[in-house]
Amino acid sequence: MDALTEQDVKKYREDGYLVLEGVFSPEECEELRARMRQIVERMDVPSHCRTQFTTDHDEQLKTQLQGNADYFITSGDKIRFFFEKGVFDDKGEFTVPREHSLNKVGHALHAHEPLFKSITHSPKIQTLGKKLGLISPVILQSMFIFKQPGIGGEVTPHQDATFLYTEPLGRVMGVWIALEDATLHNGCLWFIPGSHNNGITRRMVRTPKGSFPLTDFIGREQIYDDGLFVPAPVKKGGLVLIHGEVVHRSAENTSDASRHVYTFHIMESENTCWSPENWLQPTEELPFPSLYM
Repeated sequence: MDALTEQDVKKYREDGYLVLEGVFSPEECEELRARMRQIVERMDVPSHCRTQFTTDHDEQLKTQLQGNADYFITSGDKIRFFFEKGVFDDKGEFTVPREHSLNKVGHALHAHEPLFKSITHSPKIQTLGKKLGLISPVILQSMFIFKQPGIGGEVTPHQDATFLYTEPLGRVMGVWIALEDATLHNGCLWFIPGSHNNGITRRMVRTPKGSFPLTDFIGREQIYDDGLFVPAPVKKGGLVLIHGEVVHRSAENTSDASRHVYTFHIMESENTCWSPENWLQPTEELPFPSLYM
């Protein structure tokens, strides 16, 4: 990949996203996928993740949902597993091969897995940050997203700032690395260009300690004209930069090809306030690490 050009930077600032092809080699992509296969082979699936929530016992349902909520909200400094719908039967056994059951693995691969850490803090990514004028960028979270063939779920229109809120807005950027070709058929990203200039209408916040559910939403997601969305296919080894306020989505994957992605979020911490109401919080064990470490 050539250095990010001034034209690239301008396009990112105008559209709210930017597709860059050929950033990482096919070999680097395969190394990440191979390591994830090893992680999945050894994964421990908590019992509450295996449960089908179809019981008539309201209190039991609440307990199980509480377990799932705890599992999610405390995952910021850990490596945890999140599954597609319908991959467990009523006994908690897999209905599909376990390697095809996952929606994503998150949210601290960048901290605990050396291979993922090396990609996250690679000179290529650091150079992108510097070209975009980031002074003190930190890594917030990371995920491996599977978009499984045939069952990979739809991601409805949203803005990342809904979940990763800062004051002022506009300080968060997603880095979305295609480990396989992301096409119109297997669930590539779609964007509304320029929508990052319109602010946000919804926030996900932590609820008061001791209450349930553990998170809630303030405001509502807008209804977007489907005709405004533009596809952003990208080949294996390419990446997409995603402004925290740009509206984007992806369709369900009904094809026979997966769409593996490694993605992480960067925040410019210089003169930025990270909301204490966000679901994701730095911990004593894992403060948000500097991109330029």
